[in-house]
Amino acid sequence: MATAPLAAPLAAQLAAPPSHGFLSPTGVEIAFLLVGLVTLGAAVVTVTTKQLVHAALWLVVALGGIAVEYLLLTAEFIAWVQVLIYVGSVVVLLLFGLMLTRAPIGRSPDSDSGNRPVALAVALAAAAALVWVVLDAFRTTWIDLDGPAQGSTEVSGEILFRHWVLPFEALSVLLLAALVGAIVLSRKKAPEDAEETR
Repeated sequence: MATAPLAAPLAAQLAAPPSHGFLSPTGVEIAFLLVGLVTLGAAVVTVTTKQLVHAALWLVVALGGIAVEYLLLTAEFIAWVQVLIYVGSVVVLLLFGLMLTRAPIGRSPDSDSGNRPVALAVALAAAAALVWVVLDAFRTTWIDLDGPAQGSTEVSGEILFRHWVLPFEALSVLLLAALVGAIVLSRKKAPEDAEETR
């Protein structure tokens, strides 16, 4: 008699599907980790290379890796926004800026300002703050990667363009200012060009 109430919860636990943890990752989790490592490597190469065009191309790889991470999280709309806005617009704008400012195509030994320790400290502080904010915001949230997508395109677009419209507009103004600045810098004559015209 006393064993019947104890046997029911035990049978329910045995019948439940096994839950995945850190020691038994799924294929999606392994792919997420591998794409994250590739994205991190591309980001490191972006900020350490001495060729500006190569830095822009490695930035494409890093931003594309982030889009793949969004796809693995079943956020297709955000992934395509990432591809269209960042890979399709920001990198093209960066390449136009390089062309308009007559930036050197090959190696640029003077591109290193010598502030690597300060830059590393700022990067580590920013990464620690970002990790802390994300962990604090999503501490009790569990994303079911095997289930259906929780947010539709309509819901995601409504949240983005209703609550985040000001950052989007500020980013567009910033990109426009960068393009205008590149055009202004390209119109200025270099000292050797000014001597040749005399």
